[in-house]
Amino acid sequence: MLVDGKWVGDWQPVQAKDEKGRFIRQISSFRNWVTPGGEPGPTGMGGFKAEAGRYRLYVALICPWASRTLIARELKGLSGIIPVTVVNPKLTDQGWEFGSYPGADEEPLFGVRHMHQLYTRVDKRFTGRATVPVLWDMKQGLIVNNESADILRMFNSAFQALVPSDLDLYPAGLAGEIDALNARLYDKLNNGVYKAGFASSQEAYEEAAEGVFEILDELEDRLSGEYLVGDRLTETDIRAFVTLIRFDAAYHGLFKLNRKRIADYPRLTAFLGRMMALPGVAGTVNMDHITAGYYSVKALNPGGIRPIGPKHVCAMLESTR
Repeated sequence: MLVDGKWVGDWQPVQAKDEKGRFIRQISSFRNWVTPGGEPGPTGMGGFKAEAGRYRLYVALICPWASRTLIARELKGLSGIIPVTVVNPKLTDQGWEFGSYPGADEEPLFGVRHMHQLYTRVDKRFTGRATVPVLWDMKQGLIVNNESADILRMFNSAFQALVPSDLDLYPAGLAGEIDALNARLYDKLNNGVYKAGFASSQEAYEEAAEGVFEILDELEDRLSGEYLVGDRLTETDIRAFVTLIRFDAAYHGLFKLNRKRIADYPRLTAFLGRMMALPGVAGTVNMDHITAGYYSVKALNPGGIRPIGPKHVCAMLESTR
């Protein structure tokens, strides 16, 4: 990680832990918002007006958090005005690296090798982890935001005047229900799989694993219709999808969440198929990057051996192409 602007030590998956060995995730550092007129958003400072070609999105295709933003970008029709740079899926001793892997990009603006070098261009004394996604302002040379939940909502609303869309991923009438379910999804599923995989004690692992399967059972029961909230596509579906599509490939084995697979949940499996059939969504799922990335984490898989499946997820992806 970066300490006072300098890279210190090799990259490690466990960011922090509590006294019981529970994994603690780093809080995002940059929380400015792109808005229609450049006015301040819910957090951070103003000055980031929605403009075509001004912003660049940095992502890792392995990363579910980054993939939230990619999906919103596709569904809202923003691919023509917000370019994307994809990092190497294999985490190096200096974190995310550009290029050097099929489907990964060289850094196009400054030619730097590592993501942390973009962070220190903005703050020469930055301390913390250089995470993705990153929404970069090419006009001011600044990181706008590195919190995926914020970027997803920006993509939903900030660019509406430039790229009109009938799709609203966060409708006002469902906001309360969306926020409530999002909180449970984050704690028990999106971050829950990491709390299980990166637990430092048996107690912490079992607590997290129980939460994961509790929410999976809840989602299976909830999906009596096509989507999770109001029977219409919302950001909650995106939040669930990005973890579910990686579950059988990575979390089931590598993170020891092997009580059940998503393939054992009929409604969740059908939900994945519906989501991948939406325009552009399947293109955000790269199973090669996902398995290459997760199974490169030396702390969990020192031999670096990758699985050859899961066959059913690969077949689902092929059916959308």
